[in-house]
Amino acid sequence: MPKKTLEPVVENAAMEKLLAESLTPPAPGDTVEGPVIAIGSGKIYIGLTPFGTGIIYGREYLSARDVLRKVALGDTVSAKVVGTKNKEGYIELSLKEARQAMIWSDAERAIAAGTVFELPVKDANKGGLIIAWQSIQGFLPASQLKPEHYPRVEGGEKQLILDELKKFIGTNLSVSIITADPREGKLIFSERGNAKDTRESLVDRYAVGDIVEGTVTGIVDFGIFIKVEEGLEGLVHISEIDWGLVEDPHAFAKVGDAVKVKVIDIKDGKISLSMKQLSEDPWISAGKKYKKDDEVSAVIIKYNKYGALASIEEGVAGLVHVSEFESEAALRETLGLGKTYPFKITLFEPKEHRMTLSYGKK
Repeated sequence: MPKKTLEPVVENAAMEKLLAESLTPPAPGDTVEGPVIAIGSGKIYIGLTPFGTGIIYGREYLSARDVLRKVALGDTVSAKVVGTKNKEGYIELSLKEARQAMIWSDAERAIAAGTVFELPVKDANKGGLIIAWQSIQGFLPASQLKPEHYPRVEGGEKQLILDELKKFIGTNLSVSIITADPREGKLIFSERGNAKDTRESLVDRYAVGDIVEGTVTGIVDFGIFIKVEEGLEGLVHISEIDWGLVEDPHAFAKVGDAVKVKVIDIKDGKISLSMKQLSEDPWISAGKKYKKDDEVSAVIIKYNKYGALASIEEGVAGLVHVSEFESEAALRETLGLGKTYPFKITLFEPKEHRMTLSYGKK
C-alpha cells in the first residue's frame, strides 16, 4: 500500500472539541491507542480522537524504526505519551516506551498465571544466572535453581560456584517470573516455580521410619544429597552417614551411586535421611559389654578443643578431657593419633551415646 507523505490537518469540529473538553486528556506516561492516519519521512501520525493527533518522530522514531517501517495506514498502534501537545499541536508519543510498558504488563500477568517459559541462559555471575525474556534481561538467583541444578561447592568458594553456574550458559531452563518491578527494571525468575507445593505433596507420600532407595546427586563437607524421586531430594547429614567418625563424606559414596536410606525427619516440605540407621547401633551391643569403671583399651581417632576422642570399638568413642593433662600440647604429645592406650571408663551412657575416659594404666 503506498504511503501518504502529506501531514494531516488537525480538525477542530465543534462536536469533537466539546467531547474532548468533557474527557481527561492523555498525560505523559499514559498508554494510548489509535489508527495510523499519515506516514511522513521519519514520522508516523496516530489519530487520538477526540484529543487530536499523536506523532512519533525524532529519537522515538529511530528507536522503533524496525517496527514502524512495517506499519501501514489504518494499522492500530499502541504508544506511550511522552509529551503533551508540542508547538505544532501534536501529542508526542513513544512506541518503544509503550512496548516496554506492555512487556512489564505481560510479566505481571505471567506471575498471576504462574506461566512457565523455556528461556536461554545468556550469562552468569556469582549470584546466579542472566536470562533474556522479550527485550528485558532478568535474573535467576542461584537460590531459585532446582535442587539438582544448585552448585554444590565445598566451602562455598565463590569462584567455584561461578564456574559451575557458567556451565548453564547457552542452555535453556524452564522458569517462571516471580518478581516484576518496572520502576527499578527488576525481573526475577525462578526455576523452582511452585516447587515448594510440589515438593510438599511428594513428601506426603513418606513417613518417618520408611526405608527408600535413592541416587547420590551431590556430596559436600556437611553431608550427602540423595534424590529419592524426581522432584524430591533429601540430605544425609554428616552425623547420619556412619556410626563411626566421619570426616570426609566422599569416603562413603560418590555421585551416581544407588543407596538405601532411612527417613528420619519430615518438616516444611523437606526430608532428612540417614544411612547409618540402616545398621545396628553399636552402642546397643556396647551397653551390654561395658560399664562405668571398666578398664579398656582405646585408639585415639581425633583431637578436638576439649581433648581427644578414643574409640573402644568401631562406632563407640569417648572423650579424654584435656584437663587431665598440663596442656593441650601435653595431651597430644602423650596420646598419638592412631595409637592404642589403656583407659578407665568414668562415664558411660550408651542410650545417649556418651562416654568419657580417663587415661591410665590397667
